[in-house]
Amino acid sequence: MIARAIVVVLAAGLIMVQIVRNAVVASEAARNPERAARVWSGNPAVETSRAMAAIARAARERRDVPSSAFTGMRHASIQEPLAPEPFLVRGVQAELSGDARTAERAFQEAQWRDPRSLSAAYFLADRYLRAGDVGRGLPQVAVLARLAPGGTSTVAPYLAAYARSPGNWPALRSLFQAHPELAGPELTELAKSASSAPAVLALADSRQKAGEAPWLAPLLNSLTFAGEYGKAQAIWARATGVRAGPYLYDAGFSDKISPPPFNWALTSSAVGLAERQAGGRLHVVFYGQEDGILATQLLLLQPGRYRLSMQLLGD
Repeated sequence: MIARAIVVVLAAGLIMVQIVRNAVVASEAARNPERAARVWSGNPAVETSRAMAAIARAARERRDVPSSAFTGMRHASIQEPLAPEPFLVRGVQAELSGDARTAERAFQEAQWRDPRSLSAAYFLADRYLRAGDVGRGLPQVAVLARLAPGGTSTVAPYLAAYARSPGNWPALRSLFQAHPELAGPELTELAKSASSAPAVLALADSRQKAGEAPWLAPLLNSLTFAGEYGKAQAIWARATGVRAGPYLYDAGFSDKISPPPFNWALTSSAVGLAERQAGGRLHVVFYGQEDGILATQLLLLQPGRYRLSMQLLGD
C-alpha cells in the first residue's frame, strides 16, 4: 500500500511538472522563445518560435538565415505534423534556393494544415501569379482579401497590376462573379489611372447602374486631370444616360443624381454654401471670410464666342 501511494504521489508530481512546463511554454513560446527553451527546449512550439525569431533577425540584419533555424523547423514538423509554420519556412527556403516546385508544394501543405493562414495565401498568390498561373493565383488573392486586416482594400493594388493586361480580364471577371465584394475596391483602384480606363469599363458589371458605381468619379477625375476631356465626357454620358449638349448642362439645377465634373459640383465649406433650390434656382451663401469656388461645372466648348448670363437676387 505504501509503495502504491508513493507511485501515485510521484505520478501526480510528474503531471504537475508537465502542466507547469506546458503553461510556461504556452505563455512564453511566441513572446520569449529563449526563456521557453530553458524550460522545454524540445517542444515543437518552442523550436518553431526560436526558428522564426532567428529568421526575423537575419532578415533585419540582412544576412543569411542560420542553418540551425531550418533544422529546428524540421524537428518541429516531425513532432507536430499539423503545424503550418515549418512548411512556410521550408517554402521560403526553397524559394531562396531557386526550387520553385518544392516551394509551391510546401506552401500548399501549409495552407492545407491551416486554411486561414494569411502567409500561406500570400506566398501561393505570389508564386502562382509570378508563374503566370492567373487561374490559381487570383483565388488565392480572394483568400487574402478575406483574411487580411484591411480586407478588400489591401489586395486592390495587388490585383491592379494584373487587371491592366487584357489577357487577364476573363479570369478577373470570373473572380468578381465569385467574389463580388472585390470588384468595387479593385475598379476604384484601377480608376486612379487614366490609362486603366479600358480595363475599368471592360471589368465593370454591366448590370450595375454606372452612375452609382464607386469607380465612376475617380475615373472621371483621372481622365480630366490627364486632359482626356472628350473621353471623360463620353464615359460620363454613357454612365448617366444624359445626352451632353454643346453648352451649359442643367441650367435649372434640377439634376441631383449625375456626378461632376460635367454636372454641377456644389460646395459647402469655409467659403460658403451652394445648394439647389426649387424653381430652378441655386441658393448661395458667401460667408465673406475667404475667397473660393462654390459651384463649378466643366464645359467642352468649340472655339468661338459665347455669352453666359444669369439673374441674381439678394444682397
